[in-house]
Amino acid sequence: MKRIFLFLATNLAILMVLGVVLSILLPALGIEGQSTAGLLVISAVFGMGGSFISLAMSKWIAKRSVGAQVIEQARGPEEAWLLDTVRGQAEKAGIGVPEVAVYDSPEINAFATGMNKNKALVAVSSGLLRSMTRDEAEAVLGHEISHIANGDMVTLALIQGVLNTFVFFFARIAASAISRGSDNRFVYFMTVMAFQFIFGILASTIVMWFSRRREFRADQGGAYLAGKQKMIAALQRLQGDQQESQLDGQLVAFGISGKRAMAALFMSHPPLEQRIAALRAST
Repeated sequence: MKRIFLFLATNLAILMVLGVVLSILLPALGIEGQSTAGLLVISAVFGMGGSFISLAMSKWIAKRSVGAQVIEQARGPEEAWLLDTVRGQAEKAGIGVPEVAVYDSPEINAFATGMNKNKALVAVSSGLLRSMTRDEAEAVLGHEISHIANGDMVTLALIQGVLNTFVFFFARIAASAISRGSDNRFVYFMTVMAFQFIFGILASTIVMWFSRRREFRADQGGAYLAGKQKMIAALQRLQGDQQESQLDGQLVAFGISGKRAMAALFMSHPPLEQRIAALRAST
């Protein structure tokens, strides 16, 4: 799912900016090196704040990153079908009707994002519309609507906020231990930033693990909204899709397929064969 990696990239950038602010603020408050409890509280404020800033920006950034064009009014039968399908699934899932957008890309992909499940965004690639049958596309849309209905992005933000807190906290604890006895503030600051970046990357593996777990649930949701056989057929189509992703590297992990080879810890999606097997085994 595109939203996960985009959220992580935005969060990491905000994390580094807030880290600089925190490094200036802590000495001014007399907390740094004096109060572990105070450092933890301030880290929590900045950590949770950074995560929810990332979430609040997610829809705006996603639209501009892929050049998604929101469908304000259907310009043909295909767009009319898209709007009607998303509207029907949103009503069945009990959420507000999301914005629907199309972005130009030959790959088969789709994503959903947004801070509020009643004001979300669902976007599909032009390649998906060209390559999938309507039954398969309906299942993909159901998968994305399920991510929204399940509140995956808000839950992700909470998890990321907790992780951000410990990234800020332990980066400064580690830097203080290494810099003990030195009065060079620049060296200390650069050490904090280095640890913050490393810990931030490690924290991302936990978020990716969470993402992989939620994919199975979204597949079940897609099966409920569109039909089990349609969801299986959509995943099988993705298995056979050999089109190289045209999305930027940061965005590849956010699509429905998530098929680009990555180290297992950084995979945002389980293997498609596992997802298909899980659907077939479900009742």
